[in-house]
Amino acid sequence: MYSPAPSRYDSPDFYRRCGRSGIKLPLISLGLWHNFGAHDPYENARAIVLRAFDLGITHFDLANNYGPMEGSAETTFGRILREDLGQYRDELIITTKAGYLMWPGPYGEWGSRKYLLASLDQSLKRMGLDYVDIFYSHRPDPETPLEETMGALAHAVRSGKALYAGLSNYRPAETLRAAKLLREMGTPCLIHQPRYSMLDRWIEPELLGTLEKEGIGCVVFSPLAKGLLTDRYFKGVPADSRAGHDPRFLKPEDITDKLLGQTKKLNELAQARSQSLAQMSLAWVLRHKTVTSALIGASRPSQVDDCVGATKNLKFSAVELAEIEKILAG
Repeated sequence: MYSPAPSRYDSPDFYRRCGRSGIKLPLISLGLWHNFGAHDPYENARAIVLRAFDLGITHFDLANNYGPMEGSAETTFGRILREDLGQYRDELIITTKAGYLMWPGPYGEWGSRKYLLASLDQSLKRMGLDYVDIFYSHRPDPETPLEETMGALAHAVRSGKALYAGLSNYRPAETLRAAKLLREMGTPCLIHQPRYSMLDRWIEPELLGTLEKEGIGCVVFSPLAKGLLTDRYFKGVPADSRAGHDPRFLKPEDITDKLLGQTKKLNELAQARSQSLAQMSLAWVLRHKTVTSALIGASRPSQVDDCVGATKNLKFSAVELAEIEKILAG
């Protein structure tokens, strides 16, 4: 029987308040986008999740279509809950989302009430849960009225199938309007999940300020830019890497000489801080007080240890930040 590490909550600074709410999230959260599907080894997936919990990671992020196959990451996580983590359910923040293509036909994606609520029911069944802690609209729908999409999130909370509502991939103006609608429906928006890294800074000009003003938490995904902000590709493309076997998300041609030149310089700066490049990249996104948590993926348990290690040094000097800006501009 699995027994979690008694030391998992020994570092209270590892948790940060999520906007203006009663919820705290770990600085590092675990996403199950890759490596938890039907074709991935179950024992490895289990080892990653349990190691994360041993290290104090309480937030596990899923979506209806994570796999492959679609839904299989939730099925895998449901098995881990059933066999190992279920008795610790009240220590966990479990999230799921709906918005991208999940099943054929006109009701299998986007933001309609029919799709979102049907998807949530399916997700709960796959994971063997009565409720999720956060249910997200995974992306804005350009055709469905925002009132309908937010109404579905509010209904999910009122029905007890979700405790909080969240948004993902919404632009600043969409976020403001969605947050207003949710407040009016008595279900304030808890959190926003945007993409953010040193190589993708679209949230800086406006969205971060919007979230701070609205009191909405922020958990950023892809903080390592699909692995580009690691030393993984310094000597070419490994066969077992994402670029080596899954070109849907990262293609070998994305790894340019210019990019490698920048990341190698960033790596030198990270080493001077006694960090790996991945650790410094995580610390960099967490330097914003509005960023509640950085969402990581992992293909083996040791990667979770490395990412959690980033939280030992989250401070940057003005000189270090200026050097990072100089490298990124080069």
